Amino acid sequence: MFAQYAALWKARAKLSLRVIAGTARGMRLKRVPGASTRPIMDRVKEALFNIIGSDIHGANFLDLFAGTGSVGIEALSRGAAFAQFNERDPQALLTIRENLAHTRLAEKARITRSDAFKLIARGPARRFRYIFVAPPQYRSMWQKSLAAFDASPHWRHQDCQIIVQIDPDEFDETQCFGHLESFDQRRYGRTMLIFYRFVDSASFPQG
Repeated sequence: MFAQYAALWKARAKLSLRVIAGTARGMRLKRVPGASTRPIMDRVKEALFNIIGSDIHGANFLDLFAGTGSVGIEALSRGAAFAQFNERDPQALLTIRENLAHTRLAEKARITRSDAFKLIARGPARRFRYIFVAPPQYRSMWQKSLAAFDASPHWRHQDCQIIVQIDPDEFDETQCFGHLESFDQRRYGRTMLIFYRFVDSASFPQG
């Protein structure tokens, strides 16, 4: 099965990648060479930001497994105040820098090279309105990422949404967390978006 879906993602990687709307609309973005990242289809990205809508204006956005940087760049292009791009892969980091320079959005961005789980454990340097989680597939990393966010009170606030991108076969409807709840799910072919928010208002930091 892994080989089958690896071939699927390799085929998707040949498709064009662009900024869909905003100040960088229409600009082509570079892809990360190889199959180390999980690409997002333009139509899925467009649907994602149609769901978010005008709430992206002035928001802080974290792309936890940033890959090409396409999702965070789309957020900045559409009016996000700040985006953090986290990656470990050297080729992906170079691609993100090149794409930010090309779209002239680097001034509103920060690139970090960190293990995602170590980053979560450290806690955020600022509050994020949106956190996008699209890790390498079939390694249970999306569940582990959500469990790490769920366990850390430093990430909890009532306006935060965590958006997960997975293959539908990875979804486990029995998965549950103590402080996170799923409030929306969308499926686009072989891509699924799941929207989570923090609940349990008594656990939110005060002030």
